[in-house]
Amino acid sequence: MLQAASPALAKPLQPKTEQEAGKLSTRLVQAGFRGDAAPSIFLGLKFAGLMIGIVLGGGIAVLMSGFSQTAAMRTVMFAGGLFYLPDVGVWFFGKRRKTAIFLSLPDALDLMVVCVEAGLGLDQAMRKVSDEMTKTYPVISGEFALANFQLQVGRPRNEVLQGLAHRTGVDDVKALSAILIQADKFGSSIAQALRVQSDSMRTRRRQLAEEKAAKTAVKLIFPLVLFIFPAIFTVLVGPAAITMVRDMFPAMNGG
Repeated sequence: MLQAASPALAKPLQPKTEQEAGKLSTRLVQAGFRGDAAPSIFLGLKFAGLMIGIVLGGGIAVLMSGFSQTAAMRTVMFAGGLFYLPDVGVWFFGKRRKTAIFLSLPDALDLMVVCVEAGLGLDQAMRKVSDEMTKTYPVISGEFALANFQLQVGRPRNEVLQGLAHRTGVDDVKALSAILIQADKFGSSIAQALRVQSDSMRTRRRQLAEEKAAKTAVKLIFPLVLFIFPAIFTVLVGPAAITMVRDMFPAMNGG
């Protein structure tokens, strides 16, 4: 019922140009929503959230503040929050999906290198990676399975690899696709290209880990200053302060 009603709800919010429609489709695909009806459902949810926010938020605001400027502002804030809630959801799912792909890609490349060096072609290596990593890394496994299916139905390899990079939105996958397209075009060793890309990715992951470790000291300053230092200061200086106050003001001890 939602799919049937979504085109009508989404009509007022339809993208005005093909470029805007392409950006919306790219965001949804990179978040894992590949269906043809995904843009209509997404826009329908935004419009429905706006209407619900106006009706429900407006009713609650009127009951609390009456017909006033405060009620109008609360209605606008509530409706705006529900209107942009689908965007937040798409951003969250997209970020989680990209992180999963980034973390699983080096292991997938290592397995592909082993398969290619064992005599398998790129298509068979992608199928093997998809089968072996279904449970451990389902996201990258699904992407490789879809790419392998497109190769089996006869799509050119360069288009399939470009589509893989477009669906994931991960820079490392884009670099991998470009390297594989170049290796296939010039007839160079695919195994060597995969090994170079795998080493490059592992170096980049190590650099990111070192960068995060270097930032840890700076990030610890705020909890140290706000929470830990006051407690330590109280424990260390508190008894001495109490003793000084008692010596300076004997009347407080009843003496």
